[in-house]
Amino acid sequence: MSSTKMITVEEEFKKNPELKESDLEILREWCKKQPHLPKIADIDLILILHSNYYLIEPSKRTIDNYFTMRTHVPEFFSNRDVLNSPSLRKQLDIAVYMPLKGLSKKGYNIIYSRLIDYEPSHFVHPETEKAYNMMLDIWLWTEGTVKGHVILIDMHGSQMGHVSRMNPSVAKKSLLYLQDALPVRLKEIHVMNVSPIFDLMMMICRPFMKKELLDMLHLHTTKESLEEYIPLEILPNEAGGKAGPLSKFYDDRMKLLTEFRDWFIEDEKSGRVNENLRPGKSKNAGEVFGVEGSFKKLDID
Repeated sequence: MSSTKMITVEEEFKKNPELKESDLEILREWCKKQPHLPKIADIDLILILHSNYYLIEPSKRTIDNYFTMRTHVPEFFSNRDVLNSPSLRKQLDIAVYMPLKGLSKKGYNIIYSRLIDYEPSHFVHPETEKAYNMMLDIWLWTEGTVKGHVILIDMHGSQMGHVSRMNPSVAKKSLLYLQDALPVRLKEIHVMNVSPIFDLMMMICRPFMKKELLDMLHLHTTKESLEEYIPLEILPNEAGGKAGPLSKFYDDRMKLLTEFRDWFIEDEKSGRVNENLRPGKSKNAGEVFGVEGSFKKLDID
């Protein structure tokens, strides 16, 4: 399907001595008893187990959260065909999101994002989240389990107009998905080229951030403070690095999204929950994302 290789179960077993076939079997059996869940690939179960440090009960919660959220946020997880969604293509032209080729000082994998079109009126918040989540999916499926994940946000070019176009409901869904569903071992969030408008962005996001997430946040006004965590040479040239121009990051990302086109189309068909079959009461988006600001703890038998 693609020249970029997806990880395999065999590779994951070689990589992770803590990964046990017996744990995988427990989750497979549990999934079979959840008629609302789609058929889940072993590789997904491995990513979820690893992200929960091989604990079974939290892994069950993550499985349900992951597929439930992806079902109830169509603005992020539907119409992800890069060749047939003009609104998605427009958002892909305003920012670059790419995994960096290189690790943080602590050996963590990094995903980097930065605007390339600074015109605020072009920014559409839900479509931006959709594009970012597509790259997160590819990141997970091609790199597999890693020691830790780092999010690096470059605020260069961000303006007040971008903040005014942020939607609190979109921010909430995105942050809850990151904290309660995405199968990553998130270790650090770095924001570089921080400007005063970051405080306004945080006013929108802070109500939906758990203390653990807030504790991971590092703000950088200088390259020197960032360099304590991330080697600068792995950044794009425009960000003070030596990893090539942003145009190359853009091209590489478009190539990846095109290569994985079939995967995104198939995921939308087969990777969703069927609420009619959920044991107990079915959920809707209002219940999943609640007005109270936290994902409902799911009943796990």
